[in-house]
Order: sequence, then structure tokens, then C-alpha cells
Amino acid sequence: MDSLLIEGCWQGADKTMAVINPWSGEAIAEIACANESHVERALLTAASGQQQMACLASHQKSKILKKAAALIRLDQQNFVTTLVSDSGKTLAAARKEVARCINTLELSADEAIRLVGETINFDSFEGGENRKGYFTYEPLGTVVAITPFNDPLNLVAHKLGPAIAVGNAVILKPAEQAPLCAIMLVKVLLEAGLPRQAVSVLTGYGIDFGEALVSDSRVAMVSFTGGEVVGGNISAQAGLKKLAMELGANSPVIVTANCALDKAVSECISGAYWAAGQNCIGVQRIFIEDSIYQDFRRLFVDSTAQLATGNPMDDAVDVGPMINEAAAELVDQRVGESVRLGARLLIGGYRRGALYMPTVLDQVPAGAPVLETEIFGPVVSLISYDSLDAAIDEANRPDYMIHAAVYTNDLQVAFDVSRRLQCGGVLINDSTDYRLDAMPFGGAKRGSLGREGVKFTVREMAQTKTVCFSLNKVS
Repeated sequence: MDSLLIEGCWQGADKTMAVINPWSGEAIAEIACANESHVERALLTAASGQQQMACLASHQKSKILKKAAALIRLDQQNFVTTLVSDSGKTLAAARKEVARCINTLELSADEAIRLVGETINFDSFEGGENRKGYFTYEPLGTVVAITPFNDPLNLVAHKLGPAIAVGNAVILKPAEQAPLCAIMLVKVLLEAGLPRQAVSVLTGYGIDFGEALVSDSRVAMVSFTGGEVVGGNISAQAGLKKLAMELGANSPVIVTANCALDKAVSECISGAYWAAGQNCIGVQRIFIEDSIYQDFRRLFVDSTAQLATGNPMDDAVDVGPMINEAAAELVDQRVGESVRLGARLLIGGYRRGALYMPTVLDQVPAGAPVLETEIFGPVVSLISYDSLDAAIDEANRPDYMIHAAVYTNDLQVAFDVSRRLQCGGVLINDSTDYRLDAMPFGGAKRGSLGREGVKFTVREMAQTKTVCFSLNKVS
């Protein structure tokens, strides 16, 4: 497949790689692998493309994004089946992601015409009485967007949509494990009228060309969603440029005794196992008040046992494979180590190829891998508590979090817990994995750089320009 988009043309490369269906293990495409020579050409393309983007009126950028959304809506089924084959998502998850991608592009279209500056009262300080002016938002220039495999369509839209709305040029590096939907999205944007040099696509192995791309001084911003190790490498290599990063989390849920128990169980099940647990805001640790712990555990394990696992192309399947067998092996190692340290396995705890069975643990000791790291798989730890203060302290113990949640019917408790949880978002009587694409989204504490959510990403990808008029005094 000619998967490199450079100078407005799709092209191949001497080196290629196979894209593997996570369920069948079969190669579904052969894509080109970029190298450092492609990076140089992409950067030159982006410089030209940014000049073209700067000439587009806001209504033109908005129309491109709206048309792209409409084209995807007309071709939803093709996007859904490609997403399932590419990433291993279930049909239900793929349908939801395609719908969210359409929404993300429509939100970006709206922001293209909403991005306005303000007038400035220069006379608010002595000496400015004869000055009038304003500020506007301007594009940064060239944005490098590096996207992950777990939401390989909508997270691309979350970077391309806002970048286009502002008027930037973009060089996209999609996930090597699941690049096909990203390529489809770019083709749709071009069909919708995006200038062909405004976006470049570099597929392949990041290790072959990533440093040359992110370190180049012609890049104004790097927007990365992915793992902490790669994020650290990008940060070290990037130099003096703007960075936006979302590097994962370890999401806690606090369940109080006066909550709606069935609702809490049902939503935590969905939050834990959606997308086979490969979700940066998926439920990972559940703290349950002592008096309802036994009931919650029984209902949670029973519900987990009822989940259908298998081929994600089967509409009856709830949990499909992880992205590849290596990912499932890593989860299995972390579960095994946690059990050896004293955790009790209630259900699951094994794999069949890339399919990891939905897993529940309790009596997990401090220091166990399933508590200390982002497990990024279908594994949940249940933890009882008798003190809400202690539960909050334990929920806050990891030094990185995006979302946390609390289930309670006590409004005072809801306000108190939401104030004290150290995270980017608190969900009250809802799973941690709920996300509206319009809301601000990002982490707290270590590794938090910038905010996603269309309106907020637009401003991350823009810079202000102030214009001040010094007026002649009227005699």
C-alpha cells in the first residue's frame, strides 16, 4: 500500500511492514515504512502547506471539516469494519468510535469560526490612555501528531481537526499497529477540500525516523498520545518547542455504601473491559466501602463471567483481543506477579493468543504491578475500605491520573471527594471511561502536558498576536 503522503501524493517506500489483524493473526495490509529522507520532504511539504492554510478563511476551514464528517457518515460501515480488523475492537466499540470521530470533526468545524480574539483595554494602566488594540489567534506552523493504537481513528481526528481549524500544517505519524483508519481519515479530508500539502502521513516504525521528525526546529509543536517511555524520549529529543502529551493513567473508582449498587457494578464492568481494557481512562482500581464489599464483589464477578469473549466481528462479543499477543503476554506477566505477591484471583487470569480473559483480583498487596502501573488490559482490582479518607489517599497514590470516579448518593461526599481527588476529571456516579469530545481532557501530576478536547486543543495549537494602535492626541 502506498501509505506515505508527501508533497500531496501517496507513495511507497523500499521498506514495508505488515499490518496484522489482532484476532486472526493474518496480515491485512502491507504499508510503507518512512525513513529520515521522507521526514525532510514532509517538512518541506508542511512549510508550503502552512502557507496555503494561512490563506484559508475560517468559513473555508469549517466547510472542509464539516464535509469530511459528512463523508465519514456516508461511509460509516467501511470505517467500522476496517477499525475492527485494524485494532481488534468489537463492533460496538468501533461503531462508537466512528460516531465520535464524526462529532470531533464537527466540533472542530465549529471552533474554526469561533476562534476569535478580544479587544484590550490598554487604558487600564496609566500611560495607555491613547492606545487601542486587540489580540487574535494565529496558527503555530507545523504540528507533528503522533497517535496510538487504542483509538486509532478518533484520536487522529482529535489532532488533525483542531490543527486544521487553526490553520496549521500537520505531519501525522499513526500507530504502527493500527494505521489503516488514520489513512482513510486523511483521504476523506483531502476529498473534502483540504489543501494536499497541508497534511503529510509518515507510516512505519517510529524508531526509524521519529527523532529526526520531533527534533527538527521547523516543527512548532509535537502532540503525542501514548506510553510514558516514548513520551520521555520525545520530550528529551524535541528541544525548544511546544509539547502536548497524554501518557496514560491508573484510574480509581470509589464506591460508597449509599450508592446505587447495580448501576455502579454495571458501569464499572463497562469501564474496565471496553476495548479489552486498552483505555487510558479505563477502570483499574475500585475502592468499595466495607459494608457493601461482599455484595459488590459477588455482582462484579458474576457480571464479568457473563461477558462474551472472542471474534470482534461477532456482534454478540463483548471483549475482543488485545492489539497483539505481546501485549496480552505483558498483562499476563503483571497479573501473575501480583498473584505471587499475594493477590487473589477471582476470575480470568489467562490468555488465548492475543485474547486476555476479563480478570478480577482482590486482596492485592501494596506494590503489586496491577496497582502500581497502568495495566492497559482487561484487569480490575477490588479493594475494600472502612475510611473514606484512606480510600482517597490510596486513590491518589499513583503519580499520574487522568480520570477518577465516585459512586454516592450523598451530595456532600460527591463535592468533597471531587475536590480532593488529584486528577484531570472526576466523574460522579459514572465510570472513569466516560469522555465527551468537547470537554477538557488530560492528566494531573507527572506527565501532564496540555489539554485535549476540541476547543482546548485548538487553543493549544494556536498562538496569540497582539495589535496595539498608539493614537494621536486630539487637540
